[in-house]
Amino acid sequence: MKKVSWLLVLSFGFLLILSSVGCNTGSNNPSATNVPKVEPAEIMVSAAASMKDSLTEIQKAYAEKTTGVKLTFVFGASGTLQQQIEQGAPVDLFISAGKAQMDALEQKNLLLKESKVDLVGNELVLVTGKDNNKVTSLEDLTKPDVDKISIGTPESVPAGKYAQESLTNLKLWDALKPKFVLAKDVTQVLNYVETGNVEAGLVYKSDAQGSAKVKVVSVVPESSHKAIVYPAAVISATKNKQVTEDFLKYLESSEVQQIFVKYGFKTLAK
Repeated sequence: MKKVSWLLVLSFGFLLILSSVGCNTGSNNPSATNVPKVEPAEIMVSAAASMKDSLTEIQKAYAEKTTGVKLTFVFGASGTLQQQIEQGAPVDLFISAGKAQMDALEQKNLLLKESKVDLVGNELVLVTGKDNNKVTSLEDLTKPDVDKISIGTPESVPAGKYAQESLTNLKLWDALKPKFVLAKDVTQVLNYVETGNVEAGLVYKSDAQGSAKVKVVSVVPESSHKAIVYPAAVISATKNKQVTEDFLKYLESSEVQQIFVKYGFKTLAK
């Protein structure tokens, strides 16, 4: 019995030694405890509401292509986004649906010099609900039985500004003004039409294409308004300059331009 007891004591002691050596080895291994965690570079992108669907797909494509970069998007009316940037919002890249908003930031030296590019174009269209047969043209908007028409607020929504310009040049603005339901962005205009709260609305082709609840009844003549261009630029206060510039170049690539085209945008001659 004594022989067996000694064997048990020796075995137990040997196991303790192995355990101690194992613990010391782990604690002295710098690769096990001292490896710094690498945080991904984050790019904050403020973009016009009309770009939500296309940029959501582009975000997924970029994640598959690029590691170590996290894209975060804020969508809204270009005028509202412009004001947020002016007030110090931590934005790296701005994509506007109109040049006026971008020009305003440039005049205040809030853009990285020579980073501004014309990214894509668009078209202004008149939409109605799928079952609405009262409106088939811009002129039909003047009919007495057409009560409500939605456009974006011209002061802050580029699509609304283009709508005002077109309808003024087509001699329709004054007659239609009492019927307008102003919206905070083109997404809200589309929602008003989809839900039947208005009989018609003026939105971008890209917005109309993304909705199964509306139909395009007319394309607004391009001659009636300035060219619709979406400029993009790096914000001068960015803390991720190189990564943001790389992403902007990616947006200009032919691969990504075709994604924009799929969602109703137009490529621009470079």
